[in-house]
Amino acid sequence: MVNNTTHHYISYFYLVGIPGLEKFHSLISIPVCLLFVLTLLGNSIVIATIKVEPSLHQPMYFFLGMLGMNDIFLTCSTSLKMLDIFWFNEHWIEFDVCLTQMYFIHMFCAFESAILVAMAFDRFVAICIPLHYSTILTTTMVIKLGVVGLSRAVLIVFPCPLLIKRLPYYTSYIIPHAYCEHMAVVKLASANTLINRAYGISAAFAVTILDIWLIATSYIKILQAVFRLSSQNARSKALGTCAAHICTILAFYTPALFSFLTHRIGKNVSPSVHIILASLYLLVPPTVNPLVYGVKTKQIRDRVLSLFSHLKTTEG
Repeated sequence: MVNNTTHHYISYFYLVGIPGLEKFHSLISIPVCLLFVLTLLGNSIVIATIKVEPSLHQPMYFFLGMLGMNDIFLTCSTSLKMLDIFWFNEHWIEFDVCLTQMYFIHMFCAFESAILVAMAFDRFVAICIPLHYSTILTTTMVIKLGVVGLSRAVLIVFPCPLLIKRLPYYTSYIIPHAYCEHMAVVKLASANTLINRAYGISAAFAVTILDIWLIATSYIKILQAVFRLSSQNARSKALGTCAAHICTILAFYTPALFSFLTHRIGKNVSPSVHIILASLYLLVPPTVNPLVYGVKTKQIRDRVLSLFSHLKTTEG
């Protein structure tokens, strides 16, 4: 596979899984599989509920549907290969397949961030300028926001695999990771990777800082509008409509922050801790999102409960 004399390019990478915990891969696969199944089930229920319930055909729930679809794709991009490693010891992955997985994982993460910004904008319009909500957030506007967010994600991540393709890979082929992560792949190159590292960090910072700033700005305006309300009940109701979105934001950005910090500056953090954190960042938010919205959003909760009660009645 690797010939140092003729400098043949490697054609496969070897994904270790969780470094140092290889003996426990079969046990680790249980929570991974559980999170995978819960993600598919939870998001499918939310998407189906939004589709069949006319009262949920509103911008906020259209964005939630986008989030659910993106979470399903993100989980599939990550979990299937992880389970392949944990269950069947299928550690090898083709070079181009690895780059494809890397591209889709990072692209879906960038799109997820864009959807959270769109949802923050939705709450801003609903609370700060409610009389113009229906004229601003039309179905066309929702589609445009989705297309813009997806286009940004596609374009900003696209250079990553292209820049990797220009690098020579002669000797190193072992990736100490459970999936193909950008920096983990770049580090194996047999050449200077300054451009790859600079672009990867710049793209991550650009997306994250911009989106967090937009979300924070929206919520500052929301809080200003809420505290101007005279009624305590009105304040609670307004903040209640934001609770699920805030939980989703925390579930997405908090593990991402810890993963980023341990990877860049956590020199004393063991590889297994870093890989576990990085994996949780991709596996937990897609599982949590439908649970949060199912519990916090009355329309979705009531609709799901009514569907289950109808099924029980039919069976009875």
